[in-house]
Amino acid sequence: MLLLAPAAAIAGPGKETPDKIERLDSVVVSASRAGDKTPITFTMIGREELRTFNPVHSLPMNLALQPSVVTWNEGGTGLGNSTMTVRGSKGSQINVTLNGITLNDAESQEVFWVNIPSLTGLISSVQLQRGLGTSANGSGAFGASVNMNTASVSARPFADADFSAGSWNTCMTRVAAGTGRGKSGFYAHATYSRGLTDGYIRNAKVESRSAFAVLGWMNERNSLRLTYLMGDQRSGITWNGVSRANYAIDRRYNDAGEYKDEYGNVRYYDNQIDAYNQHHLQLNYTRAFSNVLFWTTTANYTRGYGYDEYYKPGRALGEFGFPSPLTGLDGREHEKADLIYRKKMGNHLYVLNSDLKFSGERLVLTGGVYCSRYLGDHWGEMLWNQVLGDSYDYASMNAARAWYSNNAVKQEASGFARGEYAILPRLTIYADLQLRRIDLDMIGADDDAASIDYVAKWTFFNPRAGFHFDLGEGHLIYLSAAFGHREPGRSDVKENVKGILSPIEPEKMLDLEAGWQYASERYSASANLYLMEYWDMLLETGRLSTSGYAIKENVPRGWRRGVELTASWLPTDLFRVDANASFSVNRLKNFTAHVDRFDHDWINDANPGWNKMEQARETYSKTTMLLSPSIVSMLRCTCTPFKRVARGSLKTTTLSLDGKYVGKQYWDNTANADRCVPAYFVSNLSVSHEFDLGSGKLGLAGYVNNLFNRTYYASAWVYRAVFAEGGAYQEEGLYPQPPINFLFKLSYRF
Repeated sequence: MLLLAPAAAIAGPGKETPDKIERLDSVVVSASRAGDKTPITFTMIGREELRTFNPVHSLPMNLALQPSVVTWNEGGTGLGNSTMTVRGSKGSQINVTLNGITLNDAESQEVFWVNIPSLTGLISSVQLQRGLGTSANGSGAFGASVNMNTASVSARPFADADFSAGSWNTCMTRVAAGTGRGKSGFYAHATYSRGLTDGYIRNAKVESRSAFAVLGWMNERNSLRLTYLMGDQRSGITWNGVSRANYAIDRRYNDAGEYKDEYGNVRYYDNQIDAYNQHHLQLNYTRAFSNVLFWTTTANYTRGYGYDEYYKPGRALGEFGFPSPLTGLDGREHEKADLIYRKKMGNHLYVLNSDLKFSGERLVLTGGVYCSRYLGDHWGEMLWNQVLGDSYDYASMNAARAWYSNNAVKQEASGFARGEYAILPRLTIYADLQLRRIDLDMIGADDDAASIDYVAKWTFFNPRAGFHFDLGEGHLIYLSAAFGHREPGRSDVKENVKGILSPIEPEKMLDLEAGWQYASERYSASANLYLMEYWDMLLETGRLSTSGYAIKENVPRGWRRGVELTASWLPTDLFRVDANASFSVNRLKNFTAHVDRFDHDWINDANPGWNKMEQARETYSKTTMLLSPSIVSMLRCTCTPFKRVARGSLKTTTLSLDGKYVGKQYWDNTANADRCVPAYFVSNLSVSHEFDLGSGKLGLAGYVNNLFNRTYYASAWVYRAVFAEGGAYQEEGLYPQPPINFLFKLSYRF
């Protein structure tokens, strides 16, 4: 590619036109996006639709109405930890890119959306691909891809400000300004936001900040841009959930940081939090050698740093690097004590990404290379020990990393070539070939002192092919087949290593997609059939490592098969109806669940002497995957009632009512009716109005979430045990969603 790029510089400068500038601007993300004739199942969300979203909600929450998408928020307000699944595929199986650079953490393969607050207000478009999608950088997409673009260049100077306030002391402030592109080609853009909430759940407090800045220069043939993105958050820990018994008494209960003082009174540690700070710096250069040949290169550096802080009562001191027994200030020996500690992490990610694209009348060719190096560091710090008090030198202990320390280096080199060729005026064939090489080296001890030393090298070949056929009169069909691999994540590896089990294998999937689409002036509709066939799928089976951690194991065979239907209707210019529905089966074949077994009823305080035995096994010839609803549907009605009859700003008044239905989901892979999330239906209402003040526009908006005040929970986890003498024990965590709540937004832009 480096040899091709200079040789292709054959076209001289021409007259600058806005459409060419816009096209050059969009090249930054085009390599990882599907085009109009790419036989990939996807939806696009543009700038205008993004502006209508609830400003407090994280991006996953604002994608909740897309086909096959299920989202929920731990704290209940939209700020804080949010989770999104697509076709039942969880976050670590969803590839997320920003301007073509992956945001997935290289170790966990997750995107922690709480670490990038107010992202919806920073991006200009989102493409959500379902299935394996196009070749993507970083961890392979194993259910969906989210491709975001911040690169849009404003033609004119602008400034805007939003202020939002709502239930549970939730507020969000955002200010943005940009110079627009001047005659010399230079432009600048900056955005800052700050969000606060107490949260619906106890301890769901969030304080978040984000900053975004762009400095760039562009002419007809060249674009140079420096982008900075910062996310900083402090949020209360809410991932424990609430037990079923407590859910019936107090839906807002959260046991994080709970302890008893010396008089037996229940207290809560106020600083039981998750804190993280992340900085992204991207330098992009794009060159248009001609009207059909484009080259873009991006260098990225990401720095992340954070910790979880805990108060833990009655913990064994020997597990935290202290002598056991430990002589305290009272002169007595202690084996247990209350502790305050932090689990810390820091990481660096270096990326170089380069793409070359030829876009002819009948042929579109794209090729790219991606190289990354990730350095991840994990360690523990002790802040306070009940036995030693405040006078102990914890700093020296932490400097020596006496509790635990481990780190990892993960490197990736990948390349892809993709082509679309119109062999007939209406028939386009598609091929996409990707080769990935991953090296992982982990070393050190985990927080239970167990070694997690591990070295692995993987090489994956991921091919894709298909065709797109235009039937005429608004109809088209497409068909595609793709095969992909996904390497294990850090938690998958380390618990398997500590469990001393057979080597963990990468996951493999064959994705078959067939679709039909129709579009006219008033109607649009689509139907998509998918078959996602898995081999060696990594799932929690209930098996535990020697230190008691949940282990993911390769399940030999599984599948997700379904149909997705979408439709929209515009009966008049005043009213619009959008709907989608997904119906699926999500199965595992020959699945073995592992359940802890004990020889005493260890939850009985009168008989605390219990002993752990070999785990019991439950075998299922066929069962349903956890947290994978078979039905997901949505209906949204949007109305601009005064668009024709009114004058002035009344024409902008917009009302939107939507409803989302999510079918029954199971807590684990046993498909037991006693361990399921019941089906739920939730509705939201929004109203917006914009005044034209001449010098600018003043906007008002109101959002009513859970309009009909439904009581439901959206997800759960479970732990089970059985006893040799008979009987069973179960512990669970449910994630209740809030009752009816409100948010109001005031904005000004010019």
